[in-house]
Amino acid sequence: MAEQRAIQPPRAIKAPTHTLGIYAYSFAGTRWRNDEIAAALPKTAELLAQCAIALDRVDLYALDAVPRYRYFYTPVSRELVRAIDAKKPAVFFVEDTRNNPAFDAEAIGLANANRRPELANTVWIAYGTRDLAHAIAHEIVHVLSDSGAHSSEAGNLMRDETSPANATLTAEQCRLARTRGEANGLLTRIKQE
Repeated sequence: MAEQRAIQPPRAIKAPTHTLGIYAYSFAGTRWRNDEIAAALPKTAELLAQCAIALDRVDLYALDAVPRYRYFYTPVSRELVRAIDAKKPAVFFVEDTRNNPAFDAEAIGLANANRRPELANTVWIAYGTRDLAHAIAHEIVHVLSDSGAHSSEAGNLMRDETSPANATLTAEQCRLARTRGEANGLLTRIKQE
């Protein structure tokens, strides 16, 4: 591991019901810049805040890894996650994907990790992914809700194409993200006094 730093999470919500910690991993030798990743987080936090979820920690690990780990490819990425004992939920910022079909970003929850358990609760974002803050939030909601479902509703964050115009979540999408996220140990409920 080349570097670890804590990023002060933005406070985008006054009365959250749940908190979320994110563990982000970037790689030396890719085009990603840690400042670019950190700059997307305030908007990501704002998007998650509509579900009463607040980011309470963001740890960014800059990995000095062999070139093959810089690409998302299921067999190699499983090896990487085991080798570094990745904390989760983990968001990996990779140079590209070598999986087929290729996606700019991919989320792996518990439900779609049966044949690749090491990758459960991880997100993989390829360099050049548009609308980074929205893409991070979109994929995190997939992981929290443990669902790959997309929405056809106009303006919904969970449409299959991320865009600043797609930013809202329904009450049911938020409920699912909170209940499954908490049940799967990814969210912490804030005790109300």
